[in-house]
Order: sequence, then C-alpha cells, then structure tokens
Amino acid sequence: MASNRNAPDPGDDLFGGGPPAPGGVQTGERAPSTSGRHAATQPLADRLRPRRLQDVVGQDHLLGPDGALTRMLARGTLASLILWGGPGVGKTTIARLLADAASLRFVQISAVFSGVADLKRAFDDARRLAGAGRSTLLFVDEIHRFNRAQQDGFLPVVEDGTIVLVGATTENPSFALNSALLSRCQVMVLRRLDDAALEALLVRAEEEAKHPLPLTEPARATLRAMADGDGRYLLNMVEQILALNATEPLDPQALASLLAKRAVLYDRDREEHYNLISALHKSLRGSDPDAALYWFARMLEGGEDPRYLARRLTRFAAEDVGMADPSALRLAIAAWETYERLGSPEGELALAQLVVHLGTAPKSNAVYKAYGAARRAAKATGSLMPPAHILNAPTKLMKEIGYGAGYQYDHDADDAFSGQNYFPDEMERQSFYRPTGRGYEHEIKRRLDTWTRMRASRASEEEM
Repeated sequence: MASNRNAPDPGDDLFGGGPPAPGGVQTGERAPSTSGRHAATQPLADRLRPRRLQDVVGQDHLLGPDGALTRMLARGTLASLILWGGPGVGKTTIARLLADAASLRFVQISAVFSGVADLKRAFDDARRLAGAGRSTLLFVDEIHRFNRAQQDGFLPVVEDGTIVLVGATTENPSFALNSALLSRCQVMVLRRLDDAALEALLVRAEEEAKHPLPLTEPARATLRAMADGDGRYLLNMVEQILALNATEPLDPQALASLLAKRAVLYDRDREEHYNLISALHKSLRGSDPDAALYWFARMLEGGEDPRYLARRLTRFAAEDVGMADPSALRLAIAAWETYERLGSPEGELALAQLVVHLGTAPKSNAVYKAYGAARRAAKATGSLMPPAHILNAPTKLMKEIGYGAGYQYDHDADDAFSGQNYFPDEMERQSFYRPTGRGYEHEIKRRLDTWTRMRASRASEEEM
C-alpha cells in the first residue's frame, strides 16, 4: 500500500512540511529533493524529519505495532482525522506520511492563510482527480481557526469521499470544532514528547552531526526540560549549541545563559487555563499542598491574573473546606485583600500562604451540599408560609389572627434551646446540613446531635 509518491516536503515542521504556497494551498506528487540544498542552510529539523511513520517518535499509541493509525492502515482504509496535540509533536509530518502510506495525493491548506476560494479550489481539484480514480488527502493546519460556516463547508466532501480530511489543531476539538464536523472525523490525540522521545531526537542529532553534543549529563537533562515537550524547539536549540563549536562540555548554568528560556505554554482564554485551574482545585481537595503550590506557580508563571486565583481560592474555602475550618474563608478574604494592597510579586506570597492553608485544612463540602438541597426544597415547596408562632405581630389585627402566638424565647429555655418547629406547618422537618465530623465540624456535629435529642424529648413531652 505504501509508495514514494508523497515523500515529505522540506519546511519548518519538526518532521518536515513547509509553509503553504501562495494562495494558502500546497500540493505535490512527490516532494522536491533536498539533496541539492546546501547542508549549512538546511534546518536540522528538516534534515532529521522521518521518512516513515515508524520513525516518528513519541506517538507509539498511534503509530506503534498496535497503534490506532497502524491498525487503520493495515485494514486498507484511512478515515478522516483530527490530529490534536501541542506544537512540535509531528502533526504535519504524520499527515504527510499517512498520505504516502495510503497512496493518496497530498494537499495542504493553512487556516491562517486560506479562505473560501482556496477551499473551493482544493475541493474542485479533488473532485476532478477523483473522477480519474485519484484520491486526495487534504491536510488543514490549525483547522480550529476556520469559523463554523467554513467548517460546515467540509461536510459534503468528507461525506461523499471526495477527500480524506486530516485537520491539525492545538485546541480542544470539543470546543474549537463544530459537532457536525467532529461526528465525521476520528480525533487522534498526539502526546507531548516525553523525556525518552526527546532523548531519541538528541541521539539522531548527534548522529547527523557525527559527534556528541558538548553537554554534561545534567545539562543534557536541562536541555530536554527546556524543550517542554516540543521536538522542533529542541532541535532548534541543538543547532545553536552545535554552532558554538564548544571545546568543553556546557553545564546547566552555561546552557541557560546561552539559550533563551522557552515561554510557558499557557493561554488564559483557552483550554490550558481550565486544565490548570482544575489541577489546582483538585490538588487542594486532595490535601496535597505541594502539588497545589506547583499548579498555582504554573498559572502565575503563565501570566494568570492573581485576582482570578484569589477568587477561585476563596470559592474553594467556602465550597470544599467550609465549616470544617471556618477560619479558611476569613484567611481567603485576608489574602485577597493583602494582594490588593501589595500587588505583585509581594502580594502573591499571601496567596501562596492561602494555598498551603487550604491544602492542609480539614475538608468538608457539607455546607455546599446543604445549600443545594435547601434550594431544591425551596423550589419544590413554593410559597409556604412560616409557622405562625415565629411571625412578628406589629399590629393588633396580626395578633388577633395568631401571629406570634405560642412563641418561646430560646434564651429563657433550659440550655437556651426551646426545640420549637421553624419549618412551615405543611412541611415535614428536613435535614439539609450534615456535618462530616472532620475538623471543627466534629464539634458542630456534637451540638446538632444534642439538639436533635432535646428536640425529640420536648416534642414527646408536649404530646404527653
């Protein structure tokens, strides 16, 4: 099934694949040979691009012997796909090599540079070639940048088999693509390159250079960490190191001074924002202050507004700590106010203190659950009146019709507890708040149990 008709074009993708030609469309029966290009001007990532699917690193769950794409190709079919993954993990290369393995004509469009006219031209060409028995794989880079109407334009040509669509996106397809398009494609998640995959790229780079990289082992580990899962970025840094012609191995400090620090991958308006705040919230709920501090710092380093974090931490204090530690909510407000007074970076320490307090505090969502249950009961019971004995009677008429009659002033009762009913007469008594017994709620639970026994005892006395 495989052929050489669609070998990867040279370009700036980690594993090959350059920018689209003018007009936003790039096609090819066979990629131009790079043998005539001077090695000194050819990017290392271009020279090291895989020529076979099995040479792509870090995606064994898709391309290994039992990988999803491997099984698909073995069946002799290639479905339309959405490749979802971060930068530098090989999305463009995999699309090109899939076209090669399935003997499909490869056409590339970038949603950044292409418009409706480019799509129409690509569809018309695919229809014409389909009539001659030729099939087309249309690769759409950053497909999430097309609007909903443009995404709908793919539906008929995918449904009738005019094209095999392979879209690449760094955004969560559930949010970035419309449901109609998703229902016609299989989503394949590409993993960020782990340490082993990045090390494999370093070994390939050394084989290409024909000598080891001038790095100590700690510096080599630092280099992989600096790449942050992006193989293209790693190889770009390797090029800078090779250009030094260093005579002595670089240590981590020398390496850090040589290379610019990679910007943290974080977008306050997109999925990474929600992923990290979820990780922070669940680490706090799991009573892991160290993990919580890590995610808190990750968000700040990514440029998150500390006020947003202060608001979410205050919510956590009310929702997940609650009455198990009533001081948590007071500390949350105090930390928030401290930040407002001091600003960054000094005020961030107060928020970090709050993170540790919340992570180590006893946890209870009893108030959160009680409020939800009370709201449901309030909606279900409509406009029931309070019992007459707890209504004020500021006028003579109200006294005459029974307002306030029989009210017992709790401070005059034994233990300052009358045990009267405060629910509507037409409604049975409910138990919304059920303390866990953790932290301060242990004492609250003891009190409520005592009052429950006293209430039952006095109700029994009244019946007698």
